[in-house]
Amino acid sequence: MSKSPYSIDSLNRKIDPTCKPPTRLKADGSIDDNDRVETGPTALAFQEWAALGLEIPRLDTIRSFRLQRLCAELVERDYSGILLFDPLNIRYATDSTNMQLWTSHNPARACFVSAGGYVVLWDFHNCDHLTTHLPLINELRSGASFFYFESGNRCAEHAKIFAQSVDDLMHQQSGSNRRLAVDKIEIGGLRALEALGLEIFEGQEATEMARAIKCDDEIKALRCAVSACEASMHEMKKALYAGQSENDVWAVLHAENIRRGGEWIETRILSSGPRTNPWFQESGPRIISDGELLAFDTDLIGTYGMCSDISRTWLCGDVEPDAEQKRVYQIAYEHIMTNMALIKPGVSFQEITEKSHRLPQNCRANRYGVVMHGVGLCDEYPSIRYPEDTKSYGYSGTLEAGMVICVEAYVGEVGGNNGVKLEDQVLVTKDGFENMTKFPFESKFLI
Repeated sequence: MSKSPYSIDSLNRKIDPTCKPPTRLKADGSIDDNDRVETGPTALAFQEWAALGLEIPRLDTIRSFRLQRLCAELVERDYSGILLFDPLNIRYATDSTNMQLWTSHNPARACFVSAGGYVVLWDFHNCDHLTTHLPLINELRSGASFFYFESGNRCAEHAKIFAQSVDDLMHQQSGSNRRLAVDKIEIGGLRALEALGLEIFEGQEATEMARAIKCDDEIKALRCAVSACEASMHEMKKALYAGQSENDVWAVLHAENIRRGGEWIETRILSSGPRTNPWFQESGPRIISDGELLAFDTDLIGTYGMCSDISRTWLCGDVEPDAEQKRVYQIAYEHIMTNMALIKPGVSFQEITEKSHRLPQNCRANRYGVVMHGVGLCDEYPSIRYPEDTKSYGYSGTLEAGMVICVEAYVGEVGGNNGVKLEDQVLVTKDGFENMTKFPFESKFLI
């Protein structure tokens, strides 16, 4: 895979000491009205970042870098353009958002990006004001809704109209090239595009490969998002005491994320006591008691829309963990520390799989789905598998500098009473890796 020819210089801009969001200017030099057009980090988040000495990202730099990355992937594959419906891919191409969870299952928005960088956004009706501050969108349209709830028995009719508008754009922007990548689309839309003679290709490869490498300002955005997530986790930990329900504890993470300008949480995977084994149970009304484990995975879409995917396991109450809890925790800790040490640019996914820490035999059936995975706007390429899963799900590739990787461990014996989930978020550097996660592990489990 060739790399993007574009590079963007990092700009070291310290946080305003007043801890207020930076002033944004329009192209004509006038002040952008943040009260009307833009969501983002709150004063609380800026204050915390200032105290930590974090640098805030330049959003204009991120936006330009992302569009260039995406266009480079299109040019490499000789696609005339790409049609996007996934809200995260639309965010990547335009930095625009609109009801992200709702539009993930009601595909009312779409975006066309030509290989030359011409961007057309179809937004939900009467929503043009949400993108007036975004300079890389060349046209705003509406009419991308042809799912049944919106269109009923007129889905095919509406899909045909939309497809014709895409076809017109293809002619205008790409001439005779009829090769169009599409990430996700309703079946009626796919049929309408193909009926016009367009050659449709899988678009998720192009978007995932583009998103895999982060520029310096994206890394700054991720640092800020991780910091905000960890501040929320500290508040969450304060809420862990006997008599609280799992939902009580989880609700703190959600509330604190929003207080800092975060956006949503992809799951609510949190469990306590015997519910920690097996994994993947979401928080519920169970009341937590002293001496019980509480394990969770943040899966949090935070400030700047960046994902903070961190897992920790805590012990409820001012008590000591028992021998079994310690043993399982120490296996999980060794697991992610050993696997993290394998991270460096140029190492193959296969090599990581082969050299990764092996769980005890009685824990392997309950293993997590991946050894590690990419992260950015959400969980992203790549997924690196355990040896047991490579035949069915593994694929080739290598780590590159600028990737951000989450190193995971779930350890729970089959039929056991305890499960431990740990996960750190790591930057692949030119020399190796940097652990972006600062939230401490539980020392009482490690002695």
